[in-house]
This record gives sequence, C-alpha cells and structure tokens, in this order.
Amino acid sequence: MAGEPIITIVGNLTADPELRYVSSGTPVASFTVASTPRTRNRQTDQWEDGEPMFVRCSVWREYGENVAESLTKGMRVVVTGRLTVRSYDYNGQQRTSIEMQVDEVGPSLRYARAQVTKVSGGGGGQNRGGNQGGGQPQQGGQGRVSYDAPQGGSSYDPWQQAPQGGSSFDDLPPF
Repeated sequence: MAGEPIITIVGNLTADPELRYVSSGTPVASFTVASTPRTRNRQTDQWEDGEPMFVRCSVWREYGENVAESLTKGMRVVVTGRLTVRSYDYNGQQRTSIEMQVDEVGPSLRYARAQVTKVSGGGGGQNRGGNQGGGQPQQGGQGRVSYDAPQGGSSYDPWQQAPQGGSSFDDLPPF
C-alpha cells in the first residue's frame, strides 16, 4: 500500500529464521529481532540497557529462502520494512500482533564481517534492484560482463565505447 511508513530496526536474531511453506507452496521465512536501546547514565557514567523490543518479521519467496540459509541466531542484523497489524483469535480472546513485512535485511557489519555470495537462478524479477532477471551474468559487448544485458549488449548503451576525441581512461587522477 502506498504511504505506509518504512522503519528500520537494528538488533539481534533471537533464533534461527524459520522457513515454512504456505498452502500454495510459497516459502516464507519468519524471525524475531530483539532491539535494546542503550543510554549513558551521566550520574553513574555507565551504559544502561533500556526495555527490549521484540519485532516479528516475515520475508517471502526466494528472498525468504536466502534469509533462512544466510542468517542464524544471535546475528546482529539491519531490517527495513513496513509494520502491519494482524488480529487473531486465541482461546476465545481477540488478540493483535504487530509484524514487519521485510523489504531489506542484512547482517550488521559493525561487529562482524560478511562474505556475500550471489545466488544463481531463481529471482524471476521478484527482487528489487540487483539481478532482476536471475541467472548468471552474461557477456555484454566487447568482452565485458554485464548483468541482465541481452547477449551482445545494447546498441544504445552510452558506456559501451570510450568517448570520442582521443581521451583515454586510466587510474590516475587528472591532477
């Protein structure tokens, strides 16, 4: 829906993401992020933990499969998405839960290092940005690798050739 507020949460995973499949066969990964604010008490000159917030998150389709294979309990993550409110009946009582529909998620690199591996295949144009067509990179024009470019590149690609006028490109700055 347009106009929904987008929020970002930084915190730790409370458990490994749980991958399940809905009745249509669509995969969904669910996980909980615990985010605890820390503030410095000026009187004691010590850091103090605030009240923890636990946010349940859902990621759908191949994206969810990638999350389930990549993230594990305890990892610090950065999650961006939209909050949704869901009402349900539990033992005859009406309850409400707030969940995040994830747009982006990844490991926080503040206290860790990550090695990113591009997945091949799948995709089908479902993800935003990146390799929209899925599959392996193709050889674009003049031997350069180009993601999502048709075989041989495009004749309208302004970056396919060096500019006219005898200028050359190198790694040295112009000063």
